[in-house]
Amino acid sequence: MSGAPSSPSRSSDYIAGTWTIDPVHSYIGFVIRHLMVSKVRGQFEHVTGEIVTGERIEDSAVTATVDVASIHTNNAQRDEHLRSGDFFDAEHHPTITFASKRFHADGETLAVDGAFTLHGVTKDITLTGTPPVFGGPSPQGAILVGFSATGSITRSDFGLDFNLPMEGGGVMLGEQVQLVLEVEAALNG
Repeated sequence: MSGAPSSPSRSSDYIAGTWTIDPVHSYIGFVIRHLMVSKVRGQFEHVTGEIVTGERIEDSAVTATVDVASIHTNNAQRDEHLRSGDFFDAEHHPTITFASKRFHADGETLAVDGAFTLHGVTKDITLTGTPPVFGGPSPQGAILVGFSATGSITRSDFGLDFNLPMEGGGVMLGEQVQLVLEVEAALNG
């Protein structure tokens, strides 16, 4: 992998290589409008995957799998409801996956187009963030990379259309779900 330095001295040192996502230091979250007045946040605590940084950022790739049952919203009753057939149906659709199709950079913005599979439905989405940040070594000696990105999906596009009407108009849950990702990965080898 391109004679990359074993210890980058600053975050601008680009390293081509294959990286394993660190689930302990990564955040896969979401935000959704609740009762038309506030937003509820949640996260998935178990993610696995691999990032390949190509010789050019445009030649990179990412695959990730999220364990739906690992959903956490700071409310056990809500989490159980979200795992049920009303929402994610974790028993029949235990994972959410993302597989990149294209990386494209424009100055300080990095966009990743890919196939997003949720609830048995696959749609193309775009995640937008900043270029990767390289660092390390960690206390364990690993060379690290970090990515930050956001995206948005429409719940009903994935068959997640459970909702309740509110007295006086409106519905309990918004249609748009914001995705928030903070991913850390370690260089293989």
